[in-house]
Amino acid sequence: MQLFSNLFFVGVAILLQQATPATPLVRENATVKVSEHVYAIPDGNVGGVPNVGIIVGSKAILVVDTGLGPRNGEAVLREVRKVSSNTDMFIVATHFHSEHTLGESAFPASAKVIRAKALQKDIDEFGVQPNFATRSPAMAELMKDAMFRRADEIFDTEKVLDLGGVRVRLLWYGGTHTNGDTLIFVEGDNVLFAGDVIMNKRFLAFNAGRSSVQAWIRSLEEAARLRPTRIVPAHGEMGDGSLIETDRNYLQTLQTRVRELKREGKTVDQVAETVTAEFRAKYPDWTGNAGAAARGAYNEAN
Repeated sequence: MQLFSNLFFVGVAILLQQATPATPLVRENATVKVSEHVYAIPDGNVGGVPNVGIIVGSKAILVVDTGLGPRNGEAVLREVRKVSSNTDMFIVATHFHSEHTLGESAFPASAKVIRAKALQKDIDEFGVQPNFATRSPAMAELMKDAMFRRADEIFDTEKVLDLGGVRVRLLWYGGTHTNGDTLIFVEGDNVLFAGDVIMNKRFLAFNAGRSSVQAWIRSLEEAARLRPTRIVPAHGEMGDGSLIETDRNYLQTLQTRVRELKREGKTVDQVAETVTAEFRAKYPDWTGNAGAAARGAYNEAN
């Protein structure tokens, strides 16, 4: 009876652990050098933690994505100080979601926040999304006192930063995962911070009613022209430039399959179910599912 009781409580503890999401903390002392001028803090495959970028020039630093709330922003700032003593600093987010933007509040007022106009519009329209504070007390604590910084500069489609011997292009190609997705390309180093626009072995995260397969493919085609040799996605493992072609092939194949099924008279729900199953089998080592992308392709198909 005692053994049964112990096993029962162990089982309950495991279920509770699985049901409670890990606290999204940026890892300190985990920063890796990606290229001559570029560093990254890997997300450790923890949900709600971004891959953070640190780009170092002789005159200034650019930080890409700052984590969820002030505590994470402070951790990022400590990692920045380990790789450079530059005081001039810029901050950019790949998109407006809270784990990518709300660490900004921990940075000094002298750090300049730069945003694409479409990203600022997302912030103004939707506010804090997703609201991790509703998921656990630990996450609520991280988001306490978190707020969006006021942008110091807003650009339309492209902004070039000279960090001192390092040129960085901030690029907006149009809406994909969100309306304001911003790509950050480090010239010379050929490193691309791609946000959720380009992922590694993950089905691309489409937002129902907003994301377009056609627009996403166009953005990937634009990104391909940069010829990056290293790509840092918003989450998950880094990869090389072939990630662009892999994601483009996946979307084009999905688009073709959805058109076939729609012509056969299948409903959007039937198509989403079929495509999800087929692409799970086709890409068995990918995470997520293709259902939302299938729905978007269905709405766009003639």
